[in-house]
Parts: sequence; structure tokens; C-alpha cells
Amino acid sequence: MVTEFIDRIKAATAQKQALCIQGGGTKNWYGQAAQGDLLSTRSYAGIIDYDPSELVITARCGTPLSEIKKVLAEQNQFLAFEPPSFGADATIGGAVASGLAGPRRAYAGGVRDFVLGVVLLNGSAQRLTFGGQVMKNVAGYDVSRMLAGSMGSLGLLLELSIKVLPVPHSEATLRFELSEADALAKLNQWGGMPIPISASSWEQGQLSLRLSGSEPAIQQAKQQLGGEQLNADLAAQYWSELNEQTAAFFQQTGALWRLSVPSTCPCIDLGPAQLIEWGGAQRWVYLPQNHNAQQLRQQISAMGGHATLFKGGDKSIGVFQALPKPLFNVHQRLKSAFDPAGIFNPGRLYPEL
Repeated sequence: MVTEFIDRIKAATAQKQALCIQGGGTKNWYGQAAQGDLLSTRSYAGIIDYDPSELVITARCGTPLSEIKKVLAEQNQFLAFEPPSFGADATIGGAVASGLAGPRRAYAGGVRDFVLGVVLLNGSAQRLTFGGQVMKNVAGYDVSRMLAGSMGSLGLLLELSIKVLPVPHSEATLRFELSEADALAKLNQWGGMPIPISASSWEQGQLSLRLSGSEPAIQQAKQQLGGEQLNADLAAQYWSELNEQTAAFFQQTGALWRLSVPSTCPCIDLGPAQLIEWGGAQRWVYLPQNHNAQQLRQQISAMGGHATLFKGGDKSIGVFQALPKPLFNVHQRLKSAFDPAGIFNPGRLYPEL
């Protein structure tokens, strides 16, 4: 299979023909529109190595994310960054390439924090290895982490070594009736305290808080915080629907924007109802198709954040907020170094790359 990939890449490079790298295709809507001939990774699947005692799993890019989760669950372990699947065909390669993480992101870390090593085919069809299968192998410029969220624009991820964690011994979800301003104040207050928070979400006057850890720590936090505890099954369903965006909030029409701001950012007056995650650092809002994207991005930039057109809307305005010129130049140099002919997912991150 790798030989076939190499042949496709060499031919595409010679002809300067774009290739659209795709795993399960469950996140095709994310980013700028895909271009080029399809290069499917679905057939290059399978777990290569997994030793639960080492807390590392190594798998080929086309391995279904569901298979990874199932194998880990059998050993009472999980992917702590909670990658959303958005469909049954999601792959581990797509999870890393998209860089998307779930409700636990603000408390456990993002995708890049768990990528220990990768094997990559670059634009010259060279097989490159970065990082390893243990943390101490990561030295110098950490290319493995850089590839998380690169949307396949730098090369074809062949194999990935991911750090995993034990499933928390105990969890509880608490509910509070709070205004947006009060919820943000509480989240920032609690964020500075030794409370085992693993997820938070506010919507329409209701704050949900997930606690994860040892039973004594959970009990102490419950006594300290108060609130109403949610039934365990309902709590699991709630966080799953939030992670997979099947909750009622995400069924609205319009353009879905993801606002990344400092957690201390006050309420953002955009009219429509918002959903707030990550202790206040991630805010979701639906806006009309004709909403002024430039004005929105200027507003969020002034708050120290950035705005992403996550789903729907007119992608001609740019899905991702424009980078400062010096940082964009770094992206261009990286693209040239890894993919000199520009064949891998061109324009998927930014139209110019």
C-alpha cells in the first residue's frame, strides 16, 4: 500500500497535479474546499503496536477511530483529547490532521499534546520519521506536533504514535442555573482552584460542569461547588452529543462560527444565543450568511482571539482567520520544505498555501 502511495505522489509531483488526501471523509466540510484527485488512506489501516503499560498506541492512518477507542476501552484507557468523529468512518489520521478536540481539551490538552511521533510521506515521496513512541524521544523541533491540525497540507501521515491515558476512576456532572456573565465569572474562579474539572458548557442560562478523578476528590468538589448532579447516563449522553455536535444547539441554520478567546473574555454581544465551552475560551455562535465576517474578526481580534467559520456559510471570506505576515511566511516556508510542488491539499488551510 505504501508503494502505491509513493507512486501516486511521484506522479502527481511530476505533473504538478493536486492530491486530496482523505481518510473517512467525515470532516470534508471543515476548512476550505478540497481540491485535487482523491488519495484515500482508508485501506492503510491497523494497529501496529499497543502496550497498555506504556500508555502509547501506534496505528496506521486509515485505522478507524472507533477501533482505536474500542481497543483502548478494553484496557480502561482513552484518548484524553476526545477527538470528535462526526461519522462512523472517522480515522485516526483524520483526527490528527484536523486537529479537532472535544470538551476535555481545555483541561487535558489538545491533539498536538498527545502526538508523540509520526511517519510521513512528503512531496518528494520520501518516508520521514519524526518523534517516537515515548516522550523522551521528542527532541529539537517537534515536527510531530506541528502536523496536528495541518489538514494534510504538508504530507501524507502514514503512522501515528499517540499518548493515551487511563479512564478517570470517577466522574460526576453538576448543573447550575447561571447567567452568561455569572457562569464566566464562576468558571474563571474555579479554574484557579484545585478542582478536578474536565469539561464545562454553558447555554441558555444553564452551566454544566464535569468533574473527573478519584472518588474522594469528586465528593469534596461536589460539596464545595453545590449544584444539581446529573444522572450518569444522561451526563454521558450530554457530553457525547456536545462532542459530536448532535446536540440541539448545533441543529440551527446559518453559519456556525467558533470563537477562540481568552477565558477571561467577558460576554460577547452578537445577538443570537451562544454555547460556551473550555472554561470560557471557546464560544460557538450561529450568524446569518450575510454577517460581516471582517467586522466579526476585528472584534474578536481586539479581545485577543480569532474567529473560524467552522461550518456552513460562504468560504470565500476565508475559513480561518488570516495570519500575521511573519507567521504566514513561516507557513509558506514549511509548505515549500515539505511539499515543494504544492500537491497536498492545496488551499485547504489558506487559499495561498
